[in-house]
Amino acid sequence: MNKNTMNNELVFYASPKGNDKWSGRLPEPNESGSDGPFATMEKARDTLRNMKKSGKLTWPVKVFLRGGIYPLAQPILFSHEDNWPVTYCAYPGETPVLDGGKRITGWTREKLNDRLEVWVANIPEVAEGKWCFQQLVVNGEIRNRTRLPEQGYFRIKSVPGTDLSTAGLFDGSDTFVYSDNDIQNWRNIGDVDIVMLHYWIEERMPIEHVNENKKLVTCKYKSSFALIDDNRTGYSKYFVENVFEALSKPGQWYLDRKTGNIFYIPMPGESLEDVEIFAPVVEQALRLEGSEYDSKCVEYISFKGIKIRNTGWKHRPRKDAEKFGVCYAGDVQAAFNVPGVIFLKYSRFCSIEDCILENIGYYGIELSDGCRNIRIIGNEIYNAGAGGIKVNGGDINSSKNKYTKYNQIIGNHIHHCGRVFHSAVGVLCGHSSNNNISHNHIHHLHYTGISCGWMWGYDENNLGNNRIENNHIHHIGTGILSDMGGIYLLGVQPGTVVRGNVIHNIEKANYGGWAIYTDEGSSHIIIENNICYFMASTGFFQHYGRENIVRNNI
Repeated sequence: MNKNTMNNELVFYASPKGNDKWSGRLPEPNESGSDGPFATMEKARDTLRNMKKSGKLTWPVKVFLRGGIYPLAQPILFSHEDNWPVTYCAYPGETPVLDGGKRITGWTREKLNDRLEVWVANIPEVAEGKWCFQQLVVNGEIRNRTRLPEQGYFRIKSVPGTDLSTAGLFDGSDTFVYSDNDIQNWRNIGDVDIVMLHYWIEERMPIEHVNENKKLVTCKYKSSFALIDDNRTGYSKYFVENVFEALSKPGQWYLDRKTGNIFYIPMPGESLEDVEIFAPVVEQALRLEGSEYDSKCVEYISFKGIKIRNTGWKHRPRKDAEKFGVCYAGDVQAAFNVPGVIFLKYSRFCSIEDCILENIGYYGIELSDGCRNIRIIGNEIYNAGAGGIKVNGGDINSSKNKYTKYNQIIGNHIHHCGRVFHSAVGVLCGHSSNNNISHNHIHHLHYTGISCGWMWGYDENNLGNNRIENNHIHHIGTGILSDMGGIYLLGVQPGTVVRGNVIHNIEKANYGGWAIYTDEGSSHIIIENNICYFMASTGFFQHYGRENIVRNNI
């Protein structure tokens, strides 16, 4: 078998111009059209899997992906059967794109309300209930669903059973009274979202019923928190999303799930002749998923120089709520239950380097249970529905095989995230230890830049020895949420170091725009040599904790 003897590795190729019936050993089709690169990553994966089973793999493997679009009909899955030193990487000078979207065609020009030009296309799969999406990308840019009010927020008038002065944090509700005509019985009312912004979370609450006589709205999910402002001066602020009757501005769109019609108001300069409009068909692109036993982990698979784009999102009611017979609209913090577009579970010695994730619906990359020695280096994640990178394994009471640790998150650029899940974090490190989070550039998020820890108070946990060093964090918070920090810490974390970070331009809604924020129980942490400026609150704030060292910060 041919091999690259210089690098002691086997080389395969895939290309949008390829064919999965070919050998994959040539970078482009031969003159006779009888051989050339594969057409898909899946074929390369399956070929290597079969070679491994038959004992034909003896060298590390590199799979070069030629530039162009690789449409995704479903996430690409890797299991322990694929364990081998394999790198899926961009062909030199080219950009392969894993595209989670499908192009929408068949547009016609129509008039909306006899005055406004709107493009309309019919999508049979939508009318048949086979496809639904909440995101639209036009010429590479995300377009917005309709929003009411167009600027600012509505304010709840009252909440049955909820008193401003006595309500507890977790006294959520699925009903409230609105003011004036803020909410109406709009077309397809069940597809309209109410987005609450209060405390440090958003709550996305689809409407179930509107009683216009009583001005009472009932939502599909109950709110996690009481529907009041965190300063108790009023009830929660909110906006309404996805109202057909609100179509009025260029760049807005609406999908009618009953008829399958999609409406789009073009931006100035856009024409049907040269526009490309995509909607997502998948929510995740890559899944590396082993099992809890050591012999079944996914190992030694790497991705380098690949772009991932146009993946979607759906409502994520809080998972553990089903135990109580109730679904809650929001997570209690940091959009914690929102998954990653690249998802790893029980994976070791894998890497994601120099990749770009853009126009995605969730977190960019997630390391779940049992992930160790993973390298996430030099990636760019932006225009994400949630945050950048999420790391969270089993807690102190779980099997040690579930512990997630020894990972490197270095030199990533994470920006302009939280489009859908506003409370998402740039880098979220929950139940995890011995990680290196350094030299990342994180900016323009609605909530915290880096969050480390997931245990409120002094209880025993498996946190600690995390290094948060030399990160540049700025323009965090946009005045819509409270209780945040450029770097946020939680729980007892012996050996954790926050050092050499530059943090600035931290904003807040009502309170808590701190540069470095040690929240409940944060203890045994060294915080030194950081530079913090232009904070809405202070450079450092300790909620409660003990035996921290805070020195030589500016």
